[in-house]
Amino acid sequence: MAGPLVETKLFIPRPRRGTVVRHRLSERLNRGAQTRLTLLSAPAGFGKTTLLAQWLADAAADRRPVAWLSLDESDGQPTPFWTYVLTALQRAVPGLGAGVLPLMQTAQPPVEAVLSTVINELSAVPDDIHVVLDDYHLVDGPGIQAGMTFLLEHLPPQVHLLISTRADPALPLARLRARGELVEIRAANLRFTLDEVAAYFNEASGLNLAKKDLAALEGRTEGWAAALQLAALSLRGRADVAGFIAGFTGDNRYIVDYLVEEVLRRQPDHIREFLLQTSVLDRLTGPLCDAVTARNDGRAMLESLERANLFVIPLDDNRQWYRYHHLFADVLRTHLRDERRDDLPDLHLRASRWYDQNGEPLPAVRHSLAAGDVEHAAGLIELAIPALRRNRQEGAIRGWIDAVPDAVVRVRPVLAAGFAGALMMTGEFEGVEERLRDAEQWLEEPTTDLSGAPAPAPAAGMVVLDEQELARLPGTIQLYRAALELARGDAVATVRHAQSAIERSADDDHLTRSAASALSGLTFWGGGDLGAAHAAYSASIQGLRRVGHVSDVLGCSITLADIRIAQGRLDEALRTYQEALRLAAADAGPEPRGTADMYVGMSQIAHERDDLDTAAAHLSRSREIGEHAGLPQNAYRWRVAMARIREARGDLGGALQLLDEAQRVYTGDLSPNVRPIPALHARMLAAHGQVGEALSWTRDQHLSADDDLSYLREYEHITLARVLLAQYAADRSEVSLDGATRLLERLLTAAQEGGRGGSAIEILVLQALAHHARGNTPAALETLGHALSLAEPAGYVRVFTDEGPSMTTLLRAIAPSRASSTYVRRLLAARERADGTSSVGDRGNTSANQATHRVQGLLEPLSERERDVLRMLGTDLDGPAIARQLFVSLNTLRTHTKNIYAKLGVSSRREAVRRAGELGLP
Repeated sequence: MAGPLVETKLFIPRPRRGTVVRHRLSERLNRGAQTRLTLLSAPAGFGKTTLLAQWLADAAADRRPVAWLSLDESDGQPTPFWTYVLTALQRAVPGLGAGVLPLMQTAQPPVEAVLSTVINELSAVPDDIHVVLDDYHLVDGPGIQAGMTFLLEHLPPQVHLLISTRADPALPLARLRARGELVEIRAANLRFTLDEVAAYFNEASGLNLAKKDLAALEGRTEGWAAALQLAALSLRGRADVAGFIAGFTGDNRYIVDYLVEEVLRRQPDHIREFLLQTSVLDRLTGPLCDAVTARNDGRAMLESLERANLFVIPLDDNRQWYRYHHLFADVLRTHLRDERRDDLPDLHLRASRWYDQNGEPLPAVRHSLAAGDVEHAAGLIELAIPALRRNRQEGAIRGWIDAVPDAVVRVRPVLAAGFAGALMMTGEFEGVEERLRDAEQWLEEPTTDLSGAPAPAPAAGMVVLDEQELARLPGTIQLYRAALELARGDAVATVRHAQSAIERSADDDHLTRSAASALSGLTFWGGGDLGAAHAAYSASIQGLRRVGHVSDVLGCSITLADIRIAQGRLDEALRTYQEALRLAAADAGPEPRGTADMYVGMSQIAHERDDLDTAAAHLSRSREIGEHAGLPQNAYRWRVAMARIREARGDLGGALQLLDEAQRVYTGDLSPNVRPIPALHARMLAAHGQVGEALSWTRDQHLSADDDLSYLREYEHITLARVLLAQYAADRSEVSLDGATRLLERLLTAAQEGGRGGSAIEILVLQALAHHARGNTPAALETLGHALSLAEPAGYVRVFTDEGPSMTTLLRAIAPSRASSTYVRRLLAARERADGTSSVGDRGNTSANQATHRVQGLLEPLSERERDVLRMLGTDLDGPAIARQLFVSLNTLRTHTKNIYAKLGVSSRREAVRRAGELGLP
């Protein structure tokens, strides 16, 4: 070996000031000290060297010998490499290798012979020895691999090798892994957790950032240590912290300088060009990369980049799809933009064509727009709209409206109408009429708009790609005008335009006819004519099934079930959901949108029947399926259903919080809001003695006992009656009781005349309580008997048992006179559990019944395995480490974690741990 040794390469780096102690990783290194090899493999800047230095400093009290070697490119040949390794070992164990080290300086003896001597000497050392090779990727070549493999295979048990590298070394890792002789720390492990981010910025750096800023930084950097450090440097002295964080991307000069210097400039030209060209993609797969780069090595390049730890993250277990680390992608795109390359639009167009040919319209459109080719994008959108509409992806269509110039849309009638429909389905109505006129001007027989004015005469230059949709256009325009009138509250005009849509559509245009029937049904529903509404929706479903619009069938099933529930026909509502689920299960491919909603609906019925375990299981299943399989209403409906379960189990605070969340995410589509969330909120407040707040709601809604009644406000008026009864219970105000009594009488008449059995049962229950409050027991029992007769066939329970001790008294009084006393006894037992009392014959079961409620707020019991996982979630271990601790696969761990989140009603690890603490779970 020529030249003297560089002594500093043998020094263990000192831990930096302000280093965050990462206990979870130290524990993993401790475990690695019991194995043959610990591999730290991650891209640049992930804190590998810092972690090792900190761990060794913390372990210094153990006085274990440490041989440290910081490698560089000059060590890539056997002689300098093994000279340094032997020297590092000699510094750790004086005298070790004394006989062979001089040979490395003067000759080139066989490496295995040298290593055999050293291994024999190591075997005689009584103490554990750590051998650290830092930046191993700089020397990992054929000349080093054979000797390293030999060393690994013959290491004495007290010698532990630690390799830090940016790319996996060419060593027998699979064999070591199978033997349990390898501990791996990779980028996923090295990413800073939110708690570690907080410790770094607020404790080590003294920046005292708010929680939301810390969360934003953690998400933006994906826990990359170098990016966090660079962000901290940039934040010093800044007043607008939130503004800087919001704009902290890969074009930040520190990030750019670091990655360009550490990564891009170190790559061969063909890799650098591949990185830059494919940076236009959000996701990477071999054939797509081939299309964009005009090469044929896409898959091999991606596999190579992953092995080299070049900020490539696999998106599936089969290593088919990848993405770049977000900040790395930003840097690549910034570099690509700064080079002012002429091929940038062409890269996007190639990506667009590939996605279009492979049936992925969303990225196809996005790349076409990025290329600046709005004409091509408009054509892709027009052709994509029918499938997106069928799968209820109107939000995607809405996202394109602002990106396509009006001049391009005006000459495309099919596109204009599609945009109009997307606006309405996402709750926007401004600009809809303008889009309809743009479409209508191309019709040979123009219809009339809402003002009655004739549409403009046709003009030359019409552009149409979807001829089938063009033929449907006359009916479609009338259909959307019916929806506009429905949104404006004009029932007569809605029905008129809906009928016109049917008349202008072909006999086989089941989609237009079904949608028109549904709009008429919504009008009937809002007016309280539930029979006509159900008939219209049933007809709509038949047509939608013919054209394969499964998601729309599921959406209509929600309305059909809601109507049946309003009619008091719970069995039929449940069958509606079950039939819809059978249809969804028969649909090829992933669960269609709306599948998750069916389980929410069934949960509501199970809740009313006091089967809280089943109700909770249905909600768990809905959450497990995922939001992608839910319609827009599912977000709020799920929370409402969960809130009712929480309240039933005594967690009023959690229930009210969920209702607040439900209101924030509420979307009603075009359906009438017959059960407003704030009204349910007021009911819960009144039921739990918070009458003042409930009364404030009634005043805000300008409700009074003498209002004109309508079905649209029936739920609110029943809520008002509840609040008035609660007020009477609180202050014995006869005015409140009189108002409630008067209002309930009128509400009962309206509900009975409208065939709304569900409302009638609830009203009768409240009337019975009002009679009881006046001391009129005969009237109370007679009214209660009527309610029981209506409720028993459908299996109602909670409409009775959610009431207070007065209901217990009435049920006890009426039980002897009821022929079907089993039903009443069931209700009475549930009421007495709530009261904490017991009747003769049930007294011995009270404790058992109370035990069945388990911990308040828990949706469904956790299995023993889920409890094990939950306990581990409260530690600093990451997912792979937890999986190893529990001896399960990472996929199995993810399944357990999803189930835990669903059962606890949370969406993150931190929330799960917090919720478990609230519930007293071990």
